[in-house]
Amino acid sequence: MIIVHRMMRVRSFLSLALLASCCVGNSLAFEHAPQQAKDAATYPAVDIHQNEHVAIAAVPYNTEEQIKTFRVNYLDHQFLPIRIIITNNGDRPISLNDVRINFIPAHGERLPAAEAGDIERRISLRDKEGEHIPVGPIKLHTKPKTPNRKVEEDFSEFEYAALVVEPHTTRAGFLFYDIQGLGNAPLKGAKLVFREIKDADGKELFYFEIPFDKYLQTQPQ
Repeated sequence: MIIVHRMMRVRSFLSLALLASCCVGNSLAFEHAPQQAKDAATYPAVDIHQNEHVAIAAVPYNTEEQIKTFRVNYLDHQFLPIRIIITNNGDRPISLNDVRINFIPAHGERLPAAEAGDIERRISLRDKEGEHIPVGPIKLHTKPKTPNRKVEEDFSEFEYAALVVEPHTTRAGFLFYDIQGLGNAPLKGAKLVFREIKDADGKELFYFEIPFDKYLQTQPQ
């Protein structure tokens, strides 16, 4: 029914303990840290599989206030951070080793999560021409800005990377999706689809589908 182009990239250097709470330390200069993740079933945009004892929620960070969580304003560069929250209420672990998570717009192709390099390239493209400073009858072309490591640091701190969700545990983290060309309302009619989540025996769970219209219905008009 839904074919996925590529697997989500994971980073081995992230701490599972950090992902469980998705909180940051006081040494980081963020204006707003994400709240500690609650049971996924408590969020408006959620798919709950009662028989499998698993719930997955998605929270888009699509406001100027929410985006202050990060070092970079990703909305300015047409990337949408989405917080993924997975709760395993069963008695056995589930595996996300092969998980595939795609953003599917109302009209358009499914989109895999962006990697840090995808975002860095777009930021550098914006700056690659540098500035043109008038000097007499000619213009002096300055060197392009050197890309900083803010994107890499955000991915290191926030990207979802838990390969296992233990029994009676919630794991959370962010994925970033390229919404360039999707218009002013990329979430309307869109959904997030999870495939290749497996139980402790390696059996694939039924796919999870989270419509973002559920989230939009809770937002101020």
